[in-house]
Amino acid sequence: MDTRTLYSTLTLLLLLRSAEKGKHRAMHDDGWSMKVPAEVRAIEGYPVVLPCSFTHPHNTHHSSMHVVWRLGHSHTGTVLFRCSSLNGSQYCHSGPNQDQRYRLEGNHREHDLSLRINSAALQDNGRYYCRVELPGQPQGSYENKMGTRLRVEAPPRILSLSVEGSMDTGLKARCKVQGSPLPDVQWIGPDDVFEGDIGFPLSQEAPNQHWVTIHLLDVQPGGQYTCTTSNPLGKDQAMVYILPPSPEKTISMSNSTALPLMLGPVSSFMVNLPAS
Repeated sequence: MDTRTLYSTLTLLLLLRSAEKGKHRAMHDDGWSMKVPAEVRAIEGYPVVLPCSFTHPHNTHHSSMHVVWRLGHSHTGTVLFRCSSLNGSQYCHSGPNQDQRYRLEGNHREHDLSLRINSAALQDNGRYYCRVELPGQPQGSYENKMGTRLRVEAPPRILSLSVEGSMDTGLKARCKVQGSPLPDVQWIGPDDVFEGDIGFPLSQEAPNQHWVTIHLLDVQPGGQYTCTTSNPLGKDQAMVYILPPSPEKTISMSNSTALPLMLGPVSSFMVNLPAS
């Protein structure tokens, strides 16, 4: 056998093998397919749509259909939305206890199961799974196994600003910030910029964990300290002013804890210290 004949034979064998693999894959999937994006990004406070569409091996009109969206994989996840379309109805009805933030955006009769989430929040971060159920049909249910990762982003916001400790034990300023991506935080003192001592930085992957607390140690009476924070979506800052201790106060008050006094918006605080 010459080289040209051998090359042609090997090429034909490879093509046949590829065709067999494709056929096996189609049989393994039972003709189902579901199209979802790997990731969707949203901005806090705005609506977001999670696309989902499917095809079914029996391209006939489905008399009944159930649509389910979960946060978290399979049956261990939390069901956020469920609706049912019975007897050929053009409407997919959800139950009376359905959270109204969620609704079916697509036309289920056209195999579009896209979910709309109104007023996205940082707590909505996670992986979502779309599922369709066709009662009475062979292989009557299907769910995408990879899901769609929803990433909700938010500008930084200072949740709290406080001063802890006393004149005897030392004073420490505390600034708690929320945002996604997790914001950078700095303290600005009377004479310099301080990085502070970061406490409790939390991972973006974990649900409900998009905040960080940063401490500034050894703050001094009579000083003004500003907590500044930023991420690609914006900035925020808040200021605390520590009043010097009043000489009229008695020594017995020296162990009291310094408490912040809000002077209006969260951006401005004043702390009055007892005398030592």
